[in-house]
Amino acid sequence: MAFGSLKEILETCRENDTPFWETVLSDDMNERNVSREESFQQMKSLWHAMKEAAAGYDGSIRSNSGFVGGAGRQMEEYLAKGDTLCGPFVGKVIAGALEMGESNACMRRIVAAPTAGACGVLPAVLVPYAKERETEEEKILEALYTAAGIGQVIALRASIAGASGGCQAEIGTASAMAAGAMVHLQGGDGEQITHAAAMALKNLMGLVCDPVAGLVEIPCVKRNVAGAVIALSAADMALAGIKSRISPDQVIDAMKEVGDLMDESLKETGRGGLAGTREGKELAEALGKG
Repeated sequence: MAFGSLKEILETCRENDTPFWETVLSDDMNERNVSREESFQQMKSLWHAMKEAAAGYDGSIRSNSGFVGGAGRQMEEYLAKGDTLCGPFVGKVIAGALEMGESNACMRRIVAAPTAGACGVLPAVLVPYAKERETEEEKILEALYTAAGIGQVIALRASIAGASGGCQAEIGTASAMAAGAMVHLQGGDGEQITHAAAMALKNLMGLVCDPVAGLVEIPCVKRNVAGAVIALSAADMALAGIKSRISPDQVIDAMKEVGDLMDESLKETGRGGLAGTREGKELAEALGKG
């Protein structure tokens, strides 16, 4: 990854008069020494895998632990009643995030975006958007390049792993990526993309990684929902012209600092947070992991 900051991506965009997504694409071509077509083909395969995973959700399957499964189907049934607080589109995003998170817990095929535990955020916003708006595939691929650029900078400057940065590094990064992708799809510019990412990330800053029984199930699946919905709100704020008062790269740096300061028990050890509650311990003990 040639870019050490979102600011550097924007500067390259201005120098070459290219959009955010294409600047990221060019970097991928140079970094991996592949052609434009080869890079697009790989991104297309990821998009198709996301769509297939969404289409292949099975609400009857439960994870081996029995902790998760069926919530996506419950959400769909609730949506069918036509009286949701969030409205039909956000409702589909919520259902999609639940379904992808459950699919991961049930060991079905998913796309780590940027991690398996945060796999539900990007497809939850992209799949229903593409379907409802009949968006051309190439436009979705552009959005994925946009998301990839954001994720790569966060991985370089901070972390995308719960074990080193807490859940803010996983769901937070996924939400930032999704926010930027949605701004692109709505016609926003590079600056709006980075501010959307910053607003999403800082609204999940401090989120701990506290998996019950050490499994990526409780509370991970439902946090995918939060990440997806926050991404939409951050994208809309950025598109309205609202900016993060702290620059995007400094938001990323702050996230790293918070992760470094976080107690080890709150970083994927399954000891603190929700995992450390009485009920969390009881669930772990029932699985022989207490």
